[in-house]
This record gives sequence, structure tokens and C-alpha cells, in this order.
Amino acid sequence: MAQDTSAQQRVHTAAVITLSDGAHHGTRVDKSGDLLEQKLASAGYEVVVRRVLPDERAELAALLRSLADDHGVRLVVTTGGTGLGPRDVTPDATRDVIDREVPGMAEAMRMESLKKTPFAMTSRQVVGTRGQTLIVNLPGSPKAVDECLDVIIRVIPHTLDLLAGKTEHK
Repeated sequence: MAQDTSAQQRVHTAAVITLSDGAHHGTRVDKSGDLLEQKLASAGYEVVVRRVLPDERAELAALLRSLADDHGVRLVVTTGGTGLGPRDVTPDATRDVIDREVPGMAEAMRMESLKKTPFAMTSRQVVGTRGQTLIVNLPGSPKAVDECLDVIIRVIPHTLDLLAGKTEHK
């Protein structure tokens, strides 16, 4: 029997970016980034970049642009900075760089989270595209990373295929 290579064909590069002043300064452990990297690797993504940044809008926007435009990373997933705190700027930086927003993915994550906590209403996570790169914002807690990524993980390969121009129906 011929070996199925579809999984191999779907391997995409990914970046994990944690936005946290505390983790950046070494006063907090980046548990969310660790979990996110593990979950993406388990799903078959090659995590080629892992960064911890302070909650700085311009710094995040510059990194997102570079990963998409200069390094061809296909999937960038952030964790942290999606709330209403004065330093929570991840969605704003993401909107600064995306070409198109994908509201259905962000809405689906919020809807699932809302089943578990009313505080999901305050999450401002954004999902969007820049060229052939999908950028996904997740909240900063490990529990939220786990729950939110589970909501969209099955749709990501199809989304990346569409961004690459593979639009034929199967």
C-alpha cells in the first residue's frame, strides 16, 4: 500500500510569540508559550521561531512583518496581551500588519471560551492574514491557550492551503 504523504505535504513552519513584560524580564515563567509550542509541534507544525517580547506594540508589529515577509513563516501564534489592561496591545499590533481579518476564527474561540467563563467577553484576540501567513492571537493563560487552539487547530491547515492558492474543492 502506498504511504500517505498528505501529512508530510501539510507540514508548515510556525512561530510562537509570547507577549508578557514579566516573562520578558524573567520574573514569570512562560508556561503558555511552552504549551503552545508543544501543541503545535504535536499537530505537525515545525516551530522555527520562539520569542518572548515585552508588551510593546511597535516591537510586535515589526516582528510579525519580518516573520511573514522576510522569513516566510506560514503560521504565527501569539499568546498574551489580548485583554483590556493598559499594556495589552497584541490585537492592536496584529491589526497594524494584517491584510485581512478572519473574524470567524476569533469569534469561534471566544464562543467556546464563553461556555467556561464570562470573562471571555473581554478577550480581544484577532486572527488575520498577511500574504500567505496566518496570524492568530491567543490569550495568555495556559488553560485559554489549550482551549482556544483546540477550537481552530483543524481549520488551520485548510486556511494555510487557501492562502497558498490551493483553492480546489476536494
